[in-house]
Amino acid sequence: MPSEEEYFNPDDSAQSNKHWLPWIQRQLILNKVLAQAIELPSPYQPVYKDWEDFFNQFKIDEDTMLIGHSCGAGFLVRWLSENKIKVGKVALIAPFLDPDHDEIQSDFFDFDIDSELSERTRGTAIFYSTDDGQEILTSVSQIKERDTNVEIKEFTDKGHFVFGSMKTEKFPELLKWLLLKH
Repeated sequence: MPSEEEYFNPDDSAQSNKHWLPWIQRQLILNKVLAQAIELPSPYQPVYKDWEDFFNQFKIDEDTMLIGHSCGAGFLVRWLSENKIKVGKVALIAPFLDPDHDEIQSDFFDFDIDSELSERTRGTAIFYSTDDGQEILTSVSQIKERDTNVEIKEFTDKGHFVFGSMKTEKFPELLKWLLLKH
């Protein structure tokens, strides 16, 4: 999650234009997959209902691929757990569920992970790196414990999947998985 200062810094890129997001969007478009990186409301102080209301404006169906990073991945886990619809592939990048309940001051993660979540997708994968923070590793374990059908893509050198730890704006492993036919 960005800080409020980072989010409103006029000299910094929008969150949807950072790290590997512009690259994956462009690569999907080049492969004839319409892709949009959205900005969710107040990511520095997320409120689930606000994110849900915004997200529900989009047409999400079995042809929709969903990619979430960090808190955005945690949001997708909750949204998909509570909205029992079929979707395309779901990529959860360094998912964050605030396991210690100390970073998000709201009910954002007050929900039960649906053990059949990935059964309503064309494939669900968690991309995580063993050198990420403990809260991410714990979140990954929580998802794996509830949904045993989720695919695990483990790395050792990508940190939190941001430019500072990846040292690149490209994420070919994600692209390959998204385009792989199941």
